[in-house]
Amino acid sequence: MLHVVNHPLITMKLNKMRDENTSSKDFRTLLDEISSLMTYEVFKDLKIIETEKEIVTPTGSHLKKLKLEYDIILAPILRAGIGMSNGVINMLPNAKIGHIGLYRNEETLEPVEYFFKMPKVNNPLVLLCDPMVATGGSAVDAITKLKEKGYKNIRLLALVGAPIGVNKILEIHPDVEIFIAAMDEKLNNKGYIIPGLGDAGDRIFGTL
Repeated sequence: MLHVVNHPLITMKLNKMRDENTSSKDFRTLLDEISSLMTYEVFKDLKIIETEKEIVTPTGSHLKKLKLEYDIILAPILRAGIGMSNGVINMLPNAKIGHIGLYRNEETLEPVEYFFKMPKVNNPLVLLCDPMVATGGSAVDAITKLKEKGYKNIRLLALVGAPIGVNKILEIHPDVEIFIAAMDEKLNNKGYIIPGLGDAGDRIFGTL
């Protein structure tokens, strides 16, 4: 259920994102581009369905209008996940967009939902987006909340993962496919991924 998308174009762009001298503007652009490229891999297994409607080509030919087997919902985890939205939507302009905001209660350690807004569709496939999978806690909590709300078909898209976080998600939610651009080495004593990207949210939004 783990897919490391190993592609030279993605690797080169990710290398530039790792550079501490890369500006927020360039970081966002690279994140858009990688998200778009990874979308091909995330959805390559989807089936195409012919509808009853027709299209007419410029040569006058009549063809069945096509659609994907699922209704795609893009669900970024606030706030860094928002940075991946444009790249995915560029490839799937008809996808619906939800948002998930969670934080962990410092006393109980239970996830607290402060924002959860998801569109209603007939046959949903949810693509959860978060650039970094460090401890895996945010993704696990978001997936749990999605399942509690009735969403069962879920995939996770991230750029960089640490083994401890990725393995935690796979253990708790073995039915969720994970797509990452790189599996990094470890977490440091502050919980940052090594070599990682730094704080993706700060770099996306310029709040260093």
